[in-house]
Amino acid sequence: MRTKLEKIYMGIIFVFMYAPILTLIILSFNSSKSRARWGGFTLQWYINLINDNSVLNAMANTLIIALVSTVFATVIGTLTCVGLMGLKRRSRTVIMGITNIPMINADIVTGISLMLLFKVLHFETGFITVLLAHITFNIPYVMLSVMPRMKTINPNIYEAALDLGAEPFYAFRKSVLPDLMPSVIAGALMAFTMSIDDFIITYFTKGSGFDTISTKIYNEVKRGIQPEIYALSSIIFVIVLILLFASSRLRQRQAVLKKDAALYKVEKKMSRGKLVLISAASMGIILLAMYFGGVFTRKSNQLFVYNAGEYIDPEVIEMFEAETGIEVVYDEFETPEIMYAKMVQNDGAYDVICPSDYMIEKMLDAGMLQELDPDAIPNRKYIGEQYLKAADSFDPGNRYSVPYCWGTVGILYNTNMVDDPVTSWDILWDEKYSGQILMQDSIRDAFTVALKRNGYSLNSTDPAELEKAAEDMIAQRPLVQAYVVDQARDKMIGGEAALAVIYSGEVLYTQRENPDLEYSVPDEGTNVWIDAWVVTKKARNPEAAMKWIDFLCRPEIALMNFDFITYSTPNEAAREMIEDEDIRNSEAIFPDESILKKCETMSYLGEEGDALYNEMWKKVKSGN
Repeated sequence: MRTKLEKIYMGIIFVFMYAPILTLIILSFNSSKSRARWGGFTLQWYINLINDNSVLNAMANTLIIALVSTVFATVIGTLTCVGLMGLKRRSRTVIMGITNIPMINADIVTGISLMLLFKVLHFETGFITVLLAHITFNIPYVMLSVMPRMKTINPNIYEAALDLGAEPFYAFRKSVLPDLMPSVIAGALMAFTMSIDDFIITYFTKGSGFDTISTKIYNEVKRGIQPEIYALSSIIFVIVLILLFASSRLRQRQAVLKKDAALYKVEKKMSRGKLVLISAASMGIILLAMYFGGVFTRKSNQLFVYNAGEYIDPEVIEMFEAETGIEVVYDEFETPEIMYAKMVQNDGAYDVICPSDYMIEKMLDAGMLQELDPDAIPNRKYIGEQYLKAADSFDPGNRYSVPYCWGTVGILYNTNMVDDPVTSWDILWDEKYSGQILMQDSIRDAFTVALKRNGYSLNSTDPAELEKAAEDMIAQRPLVQAYVVDQARDKMIGGEAALAVIYSGEVLYTQRENPDLEYSVPDEGTNVWIDAWVVTKKARNPEAAMKWIDFLCRPEIALMNFDFITYSTPNEAAREMIEDEDIRNSEAIFPDESILKKCETMSYLGEEGDALYNEMWKKVKSGN
């Protein structure tokens, strides 16, 4: 009976451990980009992964950082342990206590501390800063492994070797290092594991255009994981299984060899030679990758771009690089607030960025942007006058920005799950749909819903009005399934929710996957937003930034972007080139004047206004 129960328990444990991995592997073969819908078997995501330079670069960066930091940390940590043995016990204890602080300290404190140090020293964040950070936090783990073994080694052996005429390094290598080697290898493995696994410290010390697998996956998760990540994770899992199998076979072979002393000695010598060759080859590959990857040299003809997730056709970037010879280093942000925080941290990190209307006004107020050269952007003539006029509200005279995309914020609903008319924001407070409502995890967008529901301006700074809006959202919280950003579309496609506050640009994509979805702009009104390209004040390549903006204003390029991201384009010539008449006349994608009359554009509310919204948002998130 007990054996049967043990088998059941083991089966349950294996299900919990491997069912998620099995799900991930299955999704890597799903032709639909949505995890909520099976679209048929495909190998497309594996093919895309091979051609996805951003993911491959992140993987290469991860391995290079881990290997190089492990080598440095192991050497420094081991030599430090050897040196400490020459000190008095009290001094050694104090130094070891100080060394152990990074392991005890919270990673976020270490990450922020290193970030501030690099900023004070005027280090340009990127590969070198991440490498230094990894070496720093890996050294204590090596010392933790090596020091206990070092204390057990008899120092008289080393001194005897010196007395017999051996040079210090030779004596150390022959008399001390062999005894230390198992601990050194254990410390190196620990350092490598910690480096591969690290996210927090890497996040705070990495620069623009640099990602490891952990930071890349984090960015993907925040805006909805792409299927290529499923494929990459599946490959990594298979490689780990192969390594585990190979390791098991190697241990079995060593056990057999140990029974034959002569054969074991020959095999051991051969293994050492192989290890030296593999190590030399690995370091050579790393150095070549670092050199050709631009680690040692900074390319002068680069353009650093910062844009929202999935907000451009990747082919457009390739076309721009092929035409101009300018290499594009492309990063993505989740929300305008996250983008602004990154720019405050390092306002010279990017050349050209794509913020929203109110954020452009805020950046102008902070002196972060530079005036555009109209002669360098002749294709701006294709942007409709009504969009330039709308942009004038946050960029007077259109001197600093060029509109890229626009749209509204409304309610996406499933007609099979919602049988009431969706004409008011009130439906998001209907208990009938409890647990089936998705709200935007964005301060201004969330408050837009609550403010407009009460008949207030979405730019209100009246404490009483904001208090009322916050109270409404707190009362709504039990009905809300989740606060999300881009994840709303997958949940709506899969029928996991009935109602979602969403950007109009997501409508076309979601309807293609699930025709039961409809979009509505409530009668109380909403936000009409404009995202635009701007050039940063401290741009290192402003000429390339102007070429980038002009390139994206070409009608055929704007059309490519529209087909890929499905967000409304302000490029009138591109709109005329849309072949599908239903899309060209869609009220969700291109709303008419009657809808736009109910809409407002967000404005920057000043530091006091931002502080007030942040204070109210904390109340909403905490529920009191």
